[in-house]
Amino acid sequence: MDLLDLRKEIDDIDEKLIPLLLKRMSISEKVAEYKAKRGIPVLNEQREKEILDEVHKKCGKNGDTIATVFAATMDASRALQHKITGGGKELRELIENSECDEDIFFGKTTVACAGVAGSYAAEAALNVFPNADLIHYKLFEDVFEAVNKNETPFGIIPVENSTAGSVHESYDLIMKYKFYVIAAYSLEVNHCLCAKPETEYKDIVNVYSHPQALAQCSEFLRSFDFTGVNYTNTAAAAKFVSESKNKNIAAVCSADAAKKYGLKILKSNIQNINNNFTRFLVVSKKLLIEKDANKITIIFSVPHTTGSLYRVLGRFSMAGLNLTKIESRPTENGDFNYYFYTDFLGNINDTKTLDLLCAFSSELPNFKFLGNYHEY
Repeated sequence: MDLLDLRKEIDDIDEKLIPLLLKRMSISEKVAEYKAKRGIPVLNEQREKEILDEVHKKCGKNGDTIATVFAATMDASRALQHKITGGGKELRELIENSECDEDIFFGKTTVACAGVAGSYAAEAALNVFPNADLIHYKLFEDVFEAVNKNETPFGIIPVENSTAGSVHESYDLIMKYKFYVIAAYSLEVNHCLCAKPETEYKDIVNVYSHPQALAQCSEFLRSFDFTGVNYTNTAAAAKFVSESKNKNIAAVCSADAAKKYGLKILKSNIQNINNNFTRFLVVSKKLLIEKDANKITIIFSVPHTTGSLYRVLGRFSMAGLNLTKIESRPTENGDFNYYFYTDFLGNINDTKTLDLLCAFSSELPNFKFLGNYHEY
């Protein structure tokens, strides 16, 4: 028997499977209608576990493989049932009642950002809110607290860089406060080595900046044997250097920050790669969804069982959605459990997308819809 004959056998089996799978989905529709009338939850974890355990027993050495196929079938069935039963009522109402005033970005408002005047966060904020007044805070958490205490309606924080990766502190704060994300902005970042006017290269020992900026310029700093010193913010580091009496220190910051604080630019574009971007998120206590929103952010946790995350990710594929980011962060309960922060492309006006989110809201522990927004 050659390969063509073997493939023909597989094709014949597939032909027999298709009508059985269609029949199974048809029965799932009836199950959904039954559950909807009686207020029975769609997910029955115990029954699914019993089925998968039985599959393992019956399929011997292929138990894991066949159980994976059965699990995907049950996931598809559950998705259909959620659609029929109208699951996720609270989330549907939240989205329906969300604000959609797109002029809010161009009106007079205030935005909290970390650091001092001349920071990259300030530049990003003014790109999103051209007419905003910026309020500067020392720490990232101070930005969240400013929004939390209604000192300002919006805050902006960096979450990842194309060179140095994720800003873990920001993700931890997103998990903690669970504010809505209403916009994202990717800012091209060009770092400069800056010092007091009388300072020369040969004088420099320590270079101050935010840890992310130091990481983005690691090759340059290493080539001159400079010691990177962590500081709260790039612009704040520039201000510190300008006010210090010490002449053997410098800062990694923007050209604007150097100019603002009277520093001399010793070298421009010192980042490891030229195509260096930092992504910022705008957070708010109010949900704001623009009509042309193209990115969605959610957070969730999964049961501590084999394949649980795999099955959740498979649901995105079923709905034809493309994930662009997944970040895991510890739940800080000491049990090695994790929150998963996930970005994907989509708009909640798409029925499949909304149905998936509503299904997740009914099934997943600690699920939170953080927003559908435009990526600038």
